[in-house]
Amino acid sequence: MIDSFRRLFGGTERVRVFRAPGRTNLIGEHTDYNLGFVLPVALQLATYVATAPSGDGKLHIYSEDLGELRAFDVAGLADLKHRHEWSDYVIGVAQELLRLGYAIDGANLLIRSTVPRGAGLSSSAALEVSSALALLLDRAIEPLQLALLCQRAERNFVGMPCGIMDQYISIFGREHAAVEIDCRSLGNRTVPLPGGTAFVAVNSMVKHELSGSAYRDRVAECAAATEALGVESLRDVTPTHLEANAVRLSPVILRRARHIVTENDRVNHFVNASLRGESEAMGRLMVESHRSLQHDYEVSCAELDFLVDRALEIKGVYGSRMTGGGFGGCTVTMVRPEAVEGFTRAIAEAYQIEWNLIPEISPCIPSEGAGELKNLETIPGPV
Repeated sequence: MIDSFRRLFGGTERVRVFRAPGRTNLIGEHTDYNLGFVLPVALQLATYVATAPSGDGKLHIYSEDLGELRAFDVAGLADLKHRHEWSDYVIGVAQELLRLGYAIDGANLLIRSTVPRGAGLSSSAALEVSSALALLLDRAIEPLQLALLCQRAERNFVGMPCGIMDQYISIFGREHAAVEIDCRSLGNRTVPLPGGTAFVAVNSMVKHELSGSAYRDRVAECAAATEALGVESLRDVTPTHLEANAVRLSPVILRRARHIVTENDRVNHFVNASLRGESEAMGRLMVESHRSLQHDYEVSCAELDFLVDRALEIKGVYGSRMTGGGFGGCTVTMVRPEAVEGFTRAIAEAYQIEWNLIPEISPCIPSEGAGELKNLETIPGPV
């Protein structure tokens, strides 16, 4: 990666590399922007940003994946507008750093990522966090403030009303464990995963066009539910309370609220099952989560439903569900470790026959959160 950096930018300055992982969410979907509970893991898949001073008062940003170079005058960063492209995530972060009083100096940035874009594994948050670290260098910032800064970049500059989960887990990830996040208090606890289990992400290789607009619609629908129920957020609603007040909601808003309320319960049950080593119960909860997303929240699609349904027919599978915003992207499947190879082969063959697409399949290996990479030999090659 440093050789690529030198070929592109030249110079003799020390090149530093920062890493931020993508994530998969084991359970707790669309609950983060409703101030509820989520249970993600940071992945070994990550975005890497190599950086050194540019010396010309410009921010040069190169995406190795896309083969595209952008250059911006540092003096004009604060006035830049949304360009509807990949560089928006970096510029949004730079603007938030400026608002906090961090100066941005001219720099060269080379971006390499192993997180597939549009797969629901949070490539955007990985880019935001790794870019923020590369622009900060050795200047201190509290980890939670960094997560909130990157969330603001996506909400304010990119225009996606995301919750905090993706940026949070990219920073607070733990090796060999999931992290339960309370999206109201922003506290967390580490949740060890039981032995005899593995998680596998299957990329459907599709992303339907309505994904962005439907995400915003769900945010608005949840806000309508909270207003009708007279609560701060759906986090404050129990299943009993929702049932008793169902007549105050339209059928669509009721279904949206029911998903959020029951999904928060499922996160709590899943965590307890994990702590007790009850793998079968964890798998059942994953399937319940998918059915709720499929029928009540209506953010699944035929390809994701096929991947879940087919996975449940394969030997050694505990459970499966869509993960991420929906309308394409990935499923996450809980499998016995000895069954991973057979599952990978069977699901890929079935999906190719049904949809004429070859899915990308990745083991979900829980990793540490973001930071500077010291052992530069560990950087994966471009994908």
